Amino acid sequence: MKAEAQALKGHLEVLLLAALEDGPRHGYAVKEALRDGSGGRFDLPTGTIYPALHRLEEAGLITGSWSTVDGRRRRTYHLTAQGLRRLHADRSNWHGFAAAVTALLERKPWPATT
Repeated sequence: MKAEAQALKGHLEVLLLAALEDGPRHGYAVKEALRDGSGGRFDLPTGTIYPALHRLEEAGLITGSWSTVDGRRRRTYHLTAQGLRRLHADRSNWHGFAAAVTALLERKPWPATT
């Protein structure tokens, strides 16, 4: 498994919610937003993206609607109010977690344990 895919475990849902924060997107556009927003590091397969979108929809964090564009059906996803609240909470938790990890990884002496 790629290091990026492993690092995403447990964080994919919040990233999908963040991809929908600026407005509705169809599934493939969500995939592109993750790829482009990460500088190409999170180029995930559709087999990862779509099941996660379905889980978020079942949880009431996003809603989806069908449309036809150029003769092709596609599903567009929107954040719900509950999804936006979850995104804000998860984002806050992430900032705290990232700050703690950064503090531990910085090159400075660790406290003595003796």
